[in-house]
Amino acid sequence: MIHLKTPYSVHTGDSSNLSPAIWIYDTTLRDGSQREGISLSLEDKVRIARKLDHLGIPFIEGGWPGANAKDLQFFWHLKEEPLIQAQLVPFCSTRRVGMKAADDPVLQPILAAGTQWVTIFGKSWDLHVMEGLQTTLTENCLMIHDTIEFLCSQGRRVIYDAEHWFDGFKHNPQYALETLRIAKAAGAEWLVLCDTNGGTLPHEISQIVQSVVDGIPWNEQEGRNGYIQLGIHTHNDGDMAVANAIAAIRHGARMAQGTINGYGERCGNANLCSVIPNLQLKLGYHCIQPEQLTQLTSTSRFVSEVVNLAPNEHDPFVGSSAFAHKGGIHVSAVERNPLTYEHIAPEFVGNHRRIVISDQSGLSNVLAKARNFGIEMNRQDPTGRQILQRLKRLEGEGYQFEAAEASFELLMREALGQRPTFFELKGFHVHCQIGASHENDTGANGEISALATLKVRVNGKTILTAAEGNGPVAALDAALRKALVTFYPAIAHFQLTDYKVRILDGHTGTQAKTRVLVEFSNGHQRWTTVGVSCNILEASYQAVVEGLEYGLLISCCPVLPSLSNETAGTNV
Repeated sequence: MIHLKTPYSVHTGDSSNLSPAIWIYDTTLRDGSQREGISLSLEDKVRIARKLDHLGIPFIEGGWPGANAKDLQFFWHLKEEPLIQAQLVPFCSTRRVGMKAADDPVLQPILAAGTQWVTIFGKSWDLHVMEGLQTTLTENCLMIHDTIEFLCSQGRRVIYDAEHWFDGFKHNPQYALETLRIAKAAGAEWLVLCDTNGGTLPHEISQIVQSVVDGIPWNEQEGRNGYIQLGIHTHNDGDMAVANAIAAIRHGARMAQGTINGYGERCGNANLCSVIPNLQLKLGYHCIQPEQLTQLTSTSRFVSEVVNLAPNEHDPFVGSSAFAHKGGIHVSAVERNPLTYEHIAPEFVGNHRRIVISDQSGLSNVLAKARNFGIEMNRQDPTGRQILQRLKRLEGEGYQFEAAEASFELLMREALGQRPTFFELKGFHVHCQIGASHENDTGANGEISALATLKVRVNGKTILTAAEGNGPVAALDAALRKALVTFYPAIAHFQLTDYKVRILDGHTGTQAKTRVLVEFSNGHQRWTTVGVSCNILEASYQAVVEGLEYGLLISCCPVLPSLSNETAGTNV
C-alpha cells in the first residue's frame, strides 16, 4: 500500500471478495501488431508475453496459429517454456461455409497450439454474413455452433468474439442476439461484444450491453450478484474505445479486451494502460494486484521500446507528461498539496511527478528543480530569482529548457558555483567536402566528408586534435571525444542518440536563429541539452559540449547529486 500525505479519491484495488473482478484480456500480440509500422519477431512476441504475464494479465492472445509460421512457433515455444500465471490464447475464425468443423484445416493449428483456452470470432452483423461470407443467416449460425461445439469436444474452453456486434445489433437486433444465444448453447464460456468499426458511442454501448444482459438466458450462478461472463472489445475510431469499455463494464461486462498503449489497426484499440487504472482506482473493480499496477508505466514503455515506437509522452497515467507541471501557479499548489492538480498519485501506476522548466515558470519551479538536484534553496535566497530571470531571458532568445533539462541543471549549478570545469574548448574549425569521401568518387552526388579540428584545454594541458565524420556535427563530436577520452574514459560510453534542429524565425531566411537539441545516452540514462545560435554549427557545438559535460557530471562526480530519473537523467 502506498501512503500519501493527503487522501486521493481512489480505490486501492484490494483483491478482497468485496471488489468485483474484471478479467483483462490483452491482444497486443495480435490486434496491436496490426498497427501500421509494427512488425514483431518471434523473440519480440515472447518478450512482450512474459512482460504481460509479470504484470498479472489473466488472458494473453498470442495470434492466429496457422496464419503464419511465426505465430505457430510462438505457441510451440511457450508450450516448452510456459508463462507463470497467464492463459495463452490462440485466435481463429469459425469454420468455413459448407464444411464440417472437424474437417476444416483452419481449426487444426488452433488445436495444435495446445492451449486450454481458444478464442473464436464469428459474424453478428447480417450485412457481413450476406455480403462478406456470401451465405445465409442460418448457415452462419451453424458455423458458430459447429465450431464451438467441436472445440469443446476436444477439451478446449472457448471465448467467443462477436465481431461487429454493435453495428449488427443496430441493424438487426434479433439476429445479433440469436448468434450469442447459439454460441452460448454450443459451449462458449465468454461472449465478447466487439465494436469492430469503432464508431459506437458510450451511451449506445450502455443501452446495447444492457439489452444483452436482459436478452441472454444466463443461469442462476451466472446471474448471481450480476456476474455474467460477458466481455467487451472496443476500437478507437471515434476516440471512444476506453470510455466504451468502461461503459460496458458498468452495465455488466466482466472481461475487458484491449492492447498496451492502445496499439491496433487504423486508430487502435482500447488502451489497457487507461482501462485498468480507471476501473481499479476510480471504480473499485479488481483487475490486477496493486503491486502489479505499479508496473504499468514500465510495461507501457517496455512494449513501446520492443515495437520500436516512441512512447506517447501525453498518454494518461503512463506518459512522461501525465503528471508534469509547468505553470508557476500549478507548481506552487502541487508542492503544497498534490490533490490540487493530480487526480491520482502517480506512484499508484509506477509513474512520477515532474516539474517542468520554461518561460512560464515561477520561483516554485526553480526551487522544486533544485530539490530534484539535491540542492536546498529557500524563497529568501536571491540566487533563485537570479536563476529564474536568466531562464526567462534565455527562453526569450529561443532556448527550450523543458526539452533540455540537463542544460538547465548545468545553468543552475553554474549560478550556485557548483559547475565543475572538466575541459575548456579554445576553438574549432570544421571543413566539409562533397563528393570526395572515396578516392574514385568525383560526382557531385557523393557522400559528405567532414573534418573537425579543435583545440581543448584539459587538466592544464592543451590538446590539438582532429577527427572525421559523415557530417560536421559528427566530426565535431568525434574530435572532442578523441581529445577527452584519455582523461575521462567514461566518455567512451556516451552515445549521441538524437539530434533535432528547429528554425525559430524562418522569415529571416538563411540568417534565421536555429535551436539544436541533442540527446545522449550512457546505456543506463539519457539526457538532452540545447544550443541556440544564428550559426547552426555554433548551436550544435553548444549542445554537444554541454551533453558531454553533463555526462561527465553524472559519471565522475558522485558527490554532486545529479538529476534523477525524473527528468534529464531518464533511465533507459
